[in-house]
Amino acid sequence: MPKNLTRRVQVGALPIGGGAPVSVQTMLNTKTTDLAACAAQAEAARMAGCDILRVAVPDEEAARALAGLVKTVSLPVVADIHFDHRLALLAVDAGVAKLRINPGNIGGAERVRAVAQAAMGAKIPIRIGVNGGSLARHLLKKFGGPTPQAMVESGLEHARLLQENGFEDIVISLKSSSVLRTVEAYQLMSQTCDFPLHIGVTEAGTLQTGLVASAAGLGILLSQEIGDTLRISLCADPVEEVRAGVALLRHLGLRPPGARVIACPTCGRCRVDVQKWAVEVETALQQVQVPITVAVMGCAVNGPGEAREADVGLAGGDGKALLFCHGETVGSVDEKDAVKALLALVDEALQRKAGG
Repeated sequence: MPKNLTRRVQVGALPIGGGAPVSVQTMLNTKTTDLAACAAQAEAARMAGCDILRVAVPDEEAARALAGLVKTVSLPVVADIHFDHRLALLAVDAGVAKLRINPGNIGGAERVRAVAQAAMGAKIPIRIGVNGGSLARHLLKKFGGPTPQAMVESGLEHARLLQENGFEDIVISLKSSSVLRTVEAYQLMSQTCDFPLHIGVTEAGTLQTGLVASAAGLGILLSQEIGDTLRISLCADPVEEVRAGVALLRHLGLRPPGARVIACPTCGRCRVDVQKWAVEVETALQQVQVPITVAVMGCAVNGPGEAREADVGLAGGDGKALLFCHGETVGSVDEKDAVKALLALVDEALQRKAGG
């Protein structure tokens, strides 16, 4: 299915759409009025690879706290606003990089015009966030439920309210808790307009189930070149959303690979705690930006061969661990020193890569 090239908008210094790299978003779950907590969570998200931060703006106190947050964090801040156009105006004055607001939910034409003019004056885009669980009654009646077609029409209706006021820097999201409904809605919208699309499966679930649902839906869309920015929505720490989003893009070749840890699924031959080793190694290598593949295997007999494509790796045995590079054994260490020895081997490999 051919994808229309979307128009480009700017979120602070970050371009979205128009062929720009797919960006990763998350939403802080700290109180927007708690600057210290927001700053700490924002920095953790940035270190994990986040590109854009969204924050809730439920009331005037939160809106007035945005100015301090914008000045404190290094990532572009998106103000998430529902119903009250005055909060959007305050957010623009605070210097946010983007608004998330549905024009049809903030009152009459004058209020929409005021927000559109303020956003145009500040040169910031507006994301229209359609949710399959909160569609307007007339659309539910027309389409017989929250169908993909109803979601697309909802997004276009909201967009027209902005366009009638000369505002065109629009991003649209069409989220549902149904993976297949979400996919179909984005596919249809991609063929209908050239607005940049923020993709995600909403209410995806806890860390495990949410990752599966999001990877299924977003993987389909991204493989069809649909999606300019994404959020992996999880009932979990926002940093986990970022890590998942970055990992998804890396696996699809849409972000520089960095460090990739592969690990065997284990079996009855395994005599070491491969899962523990793999988690320790993956955690230690989170900030590595140089492409390198590291293998953590549980069987000393088959490990090096099965992970031959890895730059470096280890394979466990009875009290020992083999170390290998590109499938060739280079030494062995006591089991208790396995992770430390592997990380030292990684450092050597990174130095060789840096040296050309």
